[in-house]
Amino acid sequence: MAVEQAVQTAAITSSTVIRAACLLGAGLCMGIGAIGPGIGEGFVGGKACEGIARQPELQGVLTRTMLLADAIAESTGIYSLVIALLLIFVVKG
Repeated sequence: MAVEQAVQTAAITSSTVIRAACLLGAGLCMGIGAIGPGIGEGFVGGKACEGIARQPELQGVLTRTMLLADAIAESTGIYSLVIALLLIFVVKG
């Protein structure tokens, strides 16, 4: 009886540790995964503003190009979100 209870307690403990590791990993994934897109999008936006300031007649072209570059940069943030959601909802401890 005591052995069964010890095995069950060990199983609960390992399950809890795995769940905690998944949640910690998901938080780190989103935290670190959002740094790159944030920096990249800010850099692209700043350079687009500089370009529009130099040549206002190219505003439409520069804005379109900036939005496309921001969408590409944001894809890494979306990948981080997908991995974090998989860690939270799919991985079972």
